[in-house]
This record gives sequence, C-alpha cells and structure tokens, in this order.
Amino acid sequence: MVRESLSEMLSHFPMVTGRLQRDDEGHWMIKCNDAGVRMVEARAKGSVEEWLRSVDRKKELKLVHWEEMFHKPFFWSTFYVQVTEFEEGGLAIGLSCFHLLADPTSATMLIKAWADTTLLGKMLSPPFFHPLPPRRPGNKNINHKPYTQLINHYKTSMATSIPITNVNHATVTLQFTDQMVQACMAMARSAGPADKPSPSPFEALAGLFWVCISKVKKVRKGLINMSICLDMRKVLGLDKGFFGNCMVYNKVHGEGFKENGLSDAAGAIGEVVAKMDTEGIADLIEWLECNDNQSCSPMNGRDLICASLEGVDPYLASFEYGYEPIRVSYYVEPVFGEGQVFILRSPPCEGPLSRVVMVTLPEEEAVKLCEDGLIMRFSPTILMGVNKHHS
Repeated sequence: MVRESLSEMLSHFPMVTGRLQRDDEGHWMIKCNDAGVRMVEARAKGSVEEWLRSVDRKKELKLVHWEEMFHKPFFWSTFYVQVTEFEEGGLAIGLSCFHLLADPTSATMLIKAWADTTLLGKMLSPPFFHPLPPRRPGNKNINHKPYTQLINHYKTSMATSIPITNVNHATVTLQFTDQMVQACMAMARSAGPADKPSPSPFEALAGLFWVCISKVKKVRKGLINMSICLDMRKVLGLDKGFFGNCMVYNKVHGEGFKENGLSDAAGAIGEVVAKMDTEGIADLIEWLECNDNQSCSPMNGRDLICASLEGVDPYLASFEYGYEPIRVSYYVEPVFGEGQVFILRSPPCEGPLSRVVMVTLPEEEAVKLCEDGLIMRFSPTILMGVNKHHS
C-alpha cells in the first residue's frame, strides 16, 4: 500500500524522481526521467518500543539507506526511501536525499505528502517548484548597504577547505518539556535592562548548548564560534509548499563571553537572528547569483552548527488513522567541524514550547555533555544517548 501511494505522490514531485547532470555551463541540473526514487525494504527484530529503549546513533542510521554519488551522476538516485518493518509491530520510514535539492523542511514536506496520499488518497499541500524570488525593483533603497556580515560568512566558508577526519561521533537526543523551556528562557532573560525582549525557545536553547558545548570542548576564552542555520521561507514570504533549499547560515562570534553567560549567549544569537531579515537575505541571494563559483565546500564547516527545525511539524504525517509518529530524527551528513545541534518540535501532547534537541559531537564530548550541570539543572529526558550504554 505504501509503495503504491509513494508512486502516486511522486507524480507531483518531478524534481525528486529525476537524475543529476550538468548543463552546457557546468551547472547542476535535474533531468526528469522515469528513473524514480530508490525504495528499500528491511525488517528489524522486536518491537519499536523495545528498539527505542536501546537506540543510539549507529543503530538509528541503519533505518536510512544512502549511496554515495557514482562517478556518473546520471545513474545515481538523489532520493532514497527505506521502510523498516518491526517483527513485533511498528514501522520506521527513513528518507535520505542530496542536500543540493532539498533541505530538512522539504524532506518533511515530502513525507507528509506521502502520508496524506496513503491515508486520504490526495495531498493536502501540493508542492511549488520555482526559483527564490528576486528583490522587487520598487523595494530597492538607493542608499541601502548590503548586509556584509552574512555575505562575508559565506565568502569565508566557501573559500575554506574542510579536512576529513576519522573522528567517531555520537548523537544524543534530549527532550525538554514546556516548563523546562520556560525555565531556560527565564534564565536567559535574567540579566540586562528591563525592556530587553525575552529570548525565543530557539535562542534560549541554542544559547544553553553553545555555553555547555564550549565548556566540554575546554574553550578558555569566550565561547566556540557557532553558525546558526534558519529556514528563510517565512522571511522571504514563500508559499509553505516551496520545495527546495531555503536554509541560511550565519555566524555568531564567541569572543568575549563569560563561561556560563547564558543570557549574553542567547542575546548574541537573538541579535544575529534579527539581522536575517528580508533585505539581508535578498542581499545574500543577489551576491550568490553574481558570484557563482560552483564551490563544493559545505556550509556546515569548521564551526559548531546550530539549526532551528521548529518551523515544521513532522508529527502531522500519519499513514494510518489513529497512529502518529512517536519519534522523529534529523541528520545532516557528514559531520564536519565542531559538531551539530538541531532544535526540533516535540510531539504536540508535550506542550507548545516543548522541544527536542539533537546534539552530535565526538563520542567523549557527547558523554561529558550529558553530565553537564547546567543542562542537568533542567532535567531533560534523554531519549537517545551514550549514557544509556555507559554505567
């Protein structure tokens, strides 16, 4: 049934079913053909509940199929779907895709469209395929100064080669209830002038993990440099069905912060987020269009990456009446630099401010992070972590 509904859904996503090739100018393009998405079926022992009690990064990634690009890209699938059936009940769906074509928001949209087609026989939110919008001529301020900080971050990242290492990484997943997030926001708001706005859940949690990871990495002066990653669909006024890549990175410098300065850290993140407005993103789009050097350097480079995935609700993807996803994870591979932090929504029953935080670090650092006193002060639930296997 899910195979048939997948085929029906994909008729609306031609970009997903095509293959990569280069045009006459050497740019990547999608050649739409009948090659399709590669689907893999697998079986796992036990039940989903048993599996979740002992899951770790290595075990979870077995639920996702991926093949590296062939030397002839045209014969390589850019999207893979793995359906894993548990012998004692339950199903896991793993979607992997080439980041050039889709971001986590688009991947979630694709799963939701598949679920709607399976359950309802139709998609509730059809996709839209169109380029990012140019700046409107009438909105161009002749005295406008481009947002150089964002552009300079891309310049530096694209010009920096990233060394490949053999470091073993671990991923820990922590769940913060509504009350825990409120407490974190209050702590991040505790200093500063009375009219200072309260940090958002993302700013507070990103600040918390920025401070704690810097401590784990034994940064002596200030905090480790961090790049935040945000979905710009809403900022650019794009339709919710926009399918593509709309995540933008921006750097938050860590110099001059106190070791446990959560309030200052959250404030610095908030300032950078505020500058990522329509004009600033339009500046970046124009610069990228004028400076297309076909860089192969990934943006998730040397810095610690902290991404907000709060704009999507993966728990709405229901393939059968009465059954909703009980666990959702996101991975962006490979892991470069200092590590990754993803801040996601929790299941709706946990409250509007509740969040799940996925952190990927070198194994020893991940163990120490789970023992950090500042994080443990909020008593988050460890859904997945190295502590489950270390006594």
